[in-house]
Amino acid sequence: MPNYSTKHQKTLVDAMFHEQDQQLRKAFRERMEKMERRDQLAEVSGIRDEAVLDRLVELGMGPESLAALEVVPLASVAWADGAVQVKEREAIIALAKAAGIQPQDGRYPLLEHWLKRRPGAEMIQAWKHYVKGLCQQLDRQEVERLRHELLDRAQTVAQAAGGFLGFGDKSSAAERSVLSELEQAFA
Repeated sequence: MPNYSTKHQKTLVDAMFHEQDQQLRKAFRERMEKMERRDQLAEVSGIRDEAVLDRLVELGMGPESLAALEVVPLASVAWADGAVQVKEREAIIALAKAAGIQPQDGRYPLLEHWLKRRPGAEMIQAWKHYVKGLCQQLDRQEVERLRHELLDRAQTVAQAAGGFLGFGDKSSAAERSVLSELEQAFA
């Protein structure tokens, strides 16, 4: 028969390991949730840079806000000339699909709406303010990677419908102006 102190010692050790086990489980759950959130953000945005994704997760960015962050520049560039050209629409749909936005997805109707109806100036202003605020929380390299990811896609839309017989600069002056305006939000 174990003595009183040995019995209490075992109980104390069991309690200590139980608490440690709970902490390990919690840490594991948090890591899994962070990975899931990062995967969601990657799926929504098409961003593949894990450092940028991790930082966006740390900042509490959700898939909805990142989807808007991604789509506003595309729609803005497409509408720069006053109408969305067929090739611009096709480029945006292809970029959206590559980013994981599919017709059955809840974000797709918003994209469709912006392709049919020009987003208001307040939308672009809200995007710029959001980007500026986000950039203040990121380091220089993270800002550069995010800028690169977003503006490359917008440039793809700008290049989709322009040019003369496939030669020359394929973006219009209005599209270049919108691209410049979008880029300034990252300064």
